[in-house]
Amino acid sequence: MKKPAVVVAIVSYKSADLTTRCLHSLSLEREASSSSIDVIVVDNASGDYPHLSRVVTDNGWTSWVTLIDAPRNGGFGYGNNIAIRRALGTAAPTYIHLLNPDTELRAGAISALVDFMECHPRVGIAGSSFENLDGSNWPIAFRFPSLKSELCQGLDVGLISRVFEHWLVPRVMPSIPNPTDWVSGASMMVRATVFAAIGGFDESYFLYFEETDFSYRAMQAGFPTWYVPQSRVMHISGYSTHVTSATAQRRRFPAYWFESRRRYFANTHGLPKAKLVDMVAIIASSLGWIKKTISRQNDRIVPHLVRDLWHYSVLRRRNQVTASAMTSLEV
Repeated sequence: MKKPAVVVAIVSYKSADLTTRCLHSLSLEREASSSSIDVIVVDNASGDYPHLSRVVTDNGWTSWVTLIDAPRNGGFGYGNNIAIRRALGTAAPTYIHLLNPDTELRAGAISALVDFMECHPRVGIAGSSFENLDGSNWPIAFRFPSLKSELCQGLDVGLISRVFEHWLVPRVMPSIPNPTDWVSGASMMVRATVFAAIGGFDESYFLYFEETDFSYRAMQAGFPTWYVPQSRVMHISGYSTHVTSATAQRRRFPAYWFESRRRYFANTHGLPKAKLVDMVAIIASSLGWIKKTISRQNDRIVPHLVRDLWHYSVLRRRNQVTASAMTSLEV
């Protein structure tokens, strides 16, 4: 039988050193894997292209690493779409593996995903388990965001979070493969036929919610997502943006996080439901802020969260056109 062909897509922005370490781990994976593995690295106009080019040449990786210097920094989806177009246009890969530059593959990480998907041909997307930089486990996959998850997240009350744990977006996953709504784009294997069916990423998302949106569209088209813990990847979470880093609760979320959130809810739930979601989120976050202020949990307060939720909300007329103008990108 013909061995599966995998193209790994890495989008890099001012992370040349991390990308280099990621490529080293990929070189080891290529040597041990029964799959054909090639890599496309897209530098999102960060200025790292010359350095990365020297790294690839000096290490003798030119036969399996393709570098692309993107004309602008269009975000995660934009960069991945460039790699996906190149992969589908110049080869016929069975799978495309999205991989963050701030990751390092543990032995057999790609093989485990390929083996699972070869045994489960109806699965469209499979994601890895992660470990943090210190070696601790991060066995998380996700549910689709909803009105209920926005309520729980805004209130951020321990008892409520425990009682309604099944409403929360993050899911602590077991040590065996399980279906889930979506997985982190830091290590996400996608069957090539999924792109043929639903297109690529919506580039209107600069960062965040783009893989959530993609997985939602894949689910609607009949391609489920699974979490495969046998594939293990080290991930320095939130390296570029710090939104998901350990200190994220003390940082103000960037504008593009709120814009992506707005677009996701408007596109997947419709404008009337998105308005209700925003109303619940603003009220719940206000109550959560009061609770944390009274209990002196200032380290858990996201600065200006309620103000920013309102500023970018579809409850404001000026935000409604942008949120409801969905575009579909074909590759």
